[in-house]
Amino acid sequence: MNYNEAYELLKAKNQLHILRYYDELDNEGKESLLKQISDIDFSILDNLHAKEEKKESTIVPIKAMMLEDIEKKRDEYKSAGLKAIKAGDLALVLLAGGQGTRLGFDGPKGTLNVGETKDMFIFQLLVEHTLDVVHESGTWIHFFIMTNVKNHEQTTTFFREHDYFGYNRDYIHFFRQEMVPSTDFDGKILLEDKGRICLSPNGNGGWFSSLERAGLMDTIVKDNIKWINVFSVDNVLQGIADPVFLGAVLKEGYVSGGKVIKKADPHERVGVLCMKDGKPFIVEYYELSEEMAYEKNERGEYAYNYGVTLNYMFPVDKLMNLLDKKMPLHVVKKKVPYINNEGELVKPEEPNGYKFETLALDMIGYMETCLPFEVVREKEFAPIKNATGVDSIETAKALLVKNGYTL
Repeated sequence: MNYNEAYELLKAKNQLHILRYYDELDNEGKESLLKQISDIDFSILDNLHAKEEKKESTIVPIKAMMLEDIEKKRDEYKSAGLKAIKAGDLALVLLAGGQGTRLGFDGPKGTLNVGETKDMFIFQLLVEHTLDVVHESGTWIHFFIMTNVKNHEQTTTFFREHDYFGYNRDYIHFFRQEMVPSTDFDGKILLEDKGRICLSPNGNGGWFSSLERAGLMDTIVKDNIKWINVFSVDNVLQGIADPVFLGAVLKEGYVSGGKVIKKADPHERVGVLCMKDGKPFIVEYYELSEEMAYEKNERGEYAYNYGVTLNYMFPVDKLMNLLDKKMPLHVVKKKVPYINNEGELVKPEEPNGYKFETLALDMIGYMETCLPFEVVREKEFAPIKNATGVDSIETAKALLVKNGYTL
């Protein structure tokens, strides 16, 4: 795209301010800005004016496959899952685009060291959990790692420097998450520098389209991969490539599955897997009404009692169908640093603009069925989201020690 083409495009989109500092840039800066403009998907801005359809929906709980149900068939499920893994049916996707900013840590969250007497990085723990299944099955599993443009080099260098923590390099694939522009409240795309558009990751629901855009579908198709276990970098104790989980989804005939834990209390800040208008759906903790939060089932337990851990099993064929659909785009108010009209960097103390995000939980809605698969909370749920308090480095370390780790 040349300058004239960019000018006409931005004029038509009422975004000419993006070129305000064009003449101040050197040749490389000008070329970079024109490339950024050509990459903008202006259709996302339509979401600012889209009116949400208000319609009555019926939300009901889903009965989880509880621990006692799993134990009765554990051997059967594990056998089926291992068989699928040995056949090469399973791949993994780690959502690792997050930074450690909220933890007071400067770097990709996965590079955080939770060890005290030795190194114990989050990435290391997740790879070691996976290696347990690799050794048990005697099969290497393709391991896709989603980064973002800001931490990609740090992440890939970190893995290289640590020799991929013993994982077969041929089976580890890195890809960048797609980025989308941020806007002010008037819908004007913001600049973070005179020659750089303010971009942010497109949310954790964009992982499959980002993987496809990176050209990695070739590996999935060539190796006839049928299932993808997608999980977040946050949880240092989660079971990855869990053959029992995969086997339960297969043997019970579900289209997809999600690992769930019994909630600590009715208002715990986790989404709940349920049914909405006959389809699987995740109700976020802040969307649960008081009535829903305290509703009881026939067993006298809370009906919406199982929270998702962001560890899902998805079928590749359904995911490929999703590429032809537009995932719901959530418009979120955020504090977005930007360059003002005087060319000065402003770091707002209050939300000043919009970011656009897709969510992995929305993928569940495209699946006909989803198995809520209960795991033991203290053995598989140690998220690191905060510097202190609940779901913090401190609480995760305590759970690691409780599970036999020496920090």
